[in-house]
Amino acid sequence: MKKSVLLLLVLCFSFLSYGEDKGGGKLLLKEGARLAVVGDSITEQKKYSAYIEMYLAVCFPQLKVRNFQFGWSGEQATGFAKRMDNDMLDFKPGVVTLCYGMNDAGYKAYSENTGNKYEATMDKIVKKLKDAGVLVIAGSPGAVDTKCWKGKAGPEVYNETLKKFGEIGKKIATNNQIPFADVHGPMMEAMEKAKKELGEDYDVCGKDGVHPSANGHLIMAQAFLKAMGFDGDLGTITIDMKGPATATGGHKVLSSSAGKVEIESSRYPFCFYGDGKSSSSDRSILPYISFNRDLNRLTLVVKNLEGSDAKVEWGNVSKTFKREQLEKGINLADEFLDNPFSEPFKNIMAEIVKKEVYETEIIKGYITSIPRKLVAAETEQAKEEIIAKRTGMWAEWEKKQNNLPALVVPVKHTLNIIN
Repeated sequence: MKKSVLLLLVLCFSFLSYGEDKGGGKLLLKEGARLAVVGDSITEQKKYSAYIEMYLAVCFPQLKVRNFQFGWSGEQATGFAKRMDNDMLDFKPGVVTLCYGMNDAGYKAYSENTGNKYEATMDKIVKKLKDAGVLVIAGSPGAVDTKCWKGKAGPEVYNETLKKFGEIGKKIATNNQIPFADVHGPMMEAMEKAKKELGEDYDVCGKDGVHPSANGHLIMAQAFLKAMGFDGDLGTITIDMKGPATATGGHKVLSSSAGKVEIESSRYPFCFYGDGKSSSSDRSILPYISFNRDLNRLTLVVKNLEGSDAKVEWGNVSKTFKREQLEKGINLADEFLDNPFSEPFKNIMAEIVKKEVYETEIIKGYITSIPRKLVAAETEQAKEEIIAKRTGMWAEWEKKQNNLPALVVPVKHTLNIIN
């Protein structure tokens, strides 16, 4: 049986992993979905892929999504087309995100030859996965930094090229009726805003101009998560100063008295770290993107306040808000960047990164070479040993993946409203 035919058979088992949710919404990931994040060296950095995986693990743990990143340094879409059958065979994805174009465009002014080659290859990949029952989310390439990029084409020229490659990606998505994640546009917009406020030396697309730090990868993660259909509602906590408190969306009130409420949360808000000024800090890009508004809303509503304002204490941080703000609802995830979830969030993220490092190791270190090894094997026993080693690697990956949900333990925290 040819590898391509075998891929179709094994991937078809996953086709029910996506579709409209039970409420008729747009969420594309269903419970138990298997998500493959595919791309070049920017994907292999294991940053935006880790952000996506972390978001799914703690913000929407009920989905129980299983993630694998297939990043490959220096790769073009043609490279993935060649290794796709073998490398993704055992993972059996139901959803695949694609992010190519940075290398495909050749780091030069746009030409029809490179554009046509990219379009033909990406369209071929998309159609093959679609035929296998896989939902594909086509992503545009990112951008190069307007200050740090030193390529011969210059940042303005190459960003125009990448914009055109993004337009090709959108065309492919439209023609194939699949979601499109615009990475380039939001990255350019955020870069312009951030550099205006923080200075031209503030890199959004990496100090080498191509490989982003935490800030740029958060933009990329946002683009793909929005394309997956997440609405960002992580629940609402309502505190009535003259009555009982309530909570929705994976949050449970344990006790409530005089504006002081103890809560147990099985879902986390997404958390951010760093000094807020450097590119290595994902906090630094927040004022210039809509991540918290679009994807990360843990809402606090306070009713029956007597004064014109009130102090909100959450963890070790307190802030004062107007009564009108609290009655309408504030986004705790946005207002309290340091919060009771920050430490457990950081610990889980560290384990996700370790798992994704292992994914690169097994794909690049062994699995991608299996077809060559099987051809070179001189005995059936040698072939069996090759397959057995691959099976063992995937079993180890399953173990690492299965350990992650146990790390997402409910967090008990207290909100205190001082009127």
